[in-house]
Amino acid sequence: MKELKTYKEPRWVALRRKILHRDRYIDQYEKRYGRFKNADMVHHIFPVRDFPEYQFCEWNLISVARSTHNKFHDQNTDDLTDTGKELLRYTALKNNIDIPMWIFREKKKGKKYLQKY
Repeated sequence: MKELKTYKEPRWVALRRKILHRDRYIDQYEKRYGRFKNADMVHHIFPVRDFPEYQFCEWNLISVARSTHNKFHDQNTDDLTDTGKELLRYTALKNNIDIPMWIFREKKKGKKYLQKY
């Protein structure tokens, strides 16, 4: 599958709009906890760089506010935070997807935790 090169590709722009509309522009993560925020972005639960095969799957996308999105990714490395891993685990269970164990390895100093080998 062709990996997403830019978030300006027509396919992504149309899908992003569809997901925001599906979720009624409400932050789905915050909604789980009874809090309502306006969503202005769409989050890939399974990161595109590690799971390009899921990049256009609607079940892998949720509408979130920028502040919520920042909870899912380390701002320096873009790696998943514990909150991002929790959402990934929940989504995998819900969709009956096996999660590779390397996704949960702790990050070593100077190395990214998302190492496949």
